Amino acid sequence: MKSLEDCYELANGVKIPCVGFGTWQTPNGDTAVSAVKKAIAQGYRHIDTAAGYGNEESVGIAVKECGIDRKKLFITSKLANSDHGYEETKAAFELTMKKLDIDYLDLYLIHWPNPLPLRNRWKEANGETWKAFEELYSAGRIRSIGISNFLPHHIEALMETATVEPMVNQIRLCPGETQPKVSEYCRSHNILLEAYSPLGTGRVFSIPEMKKLSQKYGKSVAQICLRWSMQMGYLPLPKSVTPARIAENGDIFDFELSDGDVDAVAHMKDAGATKDPDSVSF
Repeated sequence: MKSLEDCYELANGVKIPCVGFGTWQTPNGDTAVSAVKKAIAQGYRHIDTAAGYGNEESVGIAVKECGIDRKKLFITSKLANSDHGYEETKAAFELTMKKLDIDYLDLYLIHWPNPLPLRNRWKEANGETWKAFEELYSAGRIRSIGISNFLPHHIEALMETATVEPMVNQIRLCPGETQPKVSEYCRSHNILLEAYSPLGTGRVFSIPEMKKLSQKYGKSVAQICLRWSMQMGYLPLPKSVTPARIAENGDIFDFELSDGDVDAVAHMKDAGATKDPDSVSF
């Protein structure tokens, strides 16, 4: 990968830009519109949002106003926890498309596998949801379909009734958190790993070892994290609303970490814990 426009190839042959611009915790309105437009102007071609983020409308406005052909952009959204089920998913997808104001979605994900309201029937609900996903995919409304925060047992349960395997699993991957069991499972099934919170929700900036690597390579701690993520084979989704940091986070293609440093970052401490998808309180 040599630029933000270079791509991974998903199992179905769809090309997905190798770094995405994350929008989690970016408030709907001018802030989100400005951040997404700035990211696109800096060369990002992959924008990640979700119904649960509450900012799909702003992402849609930015896409309309950015001046880049829609076909050159890759837009992801995610199904909210309250909308699992066949009919619920169909309705939720139409609402997402209305808010984004686009004709097709490049990637649609089930955001969480076992939300609290469906804890007693998550397996059946995911199966119903995935049936709707597959129909929308077959109809050309979505170019690729996937999951988020799924562990191997969630994926295996899904595949009991699925006819199309997930193409992406978006999970928390950052220094010190590589989720080896789910990562190995996904790689063995040709499921691309997307890394949300690739900066450990900010925790990495206080880790002394990360500061030393920053000095060693003459790059920011954020750039070290994102370069590491790419060398691990992940697709990172950095988020920022600050123009200088948006630009900095995309400037990760002119250096490479040594194998030893990649391993050291993988075993960092204090980057925070990942939520157990089977016990989340939402």
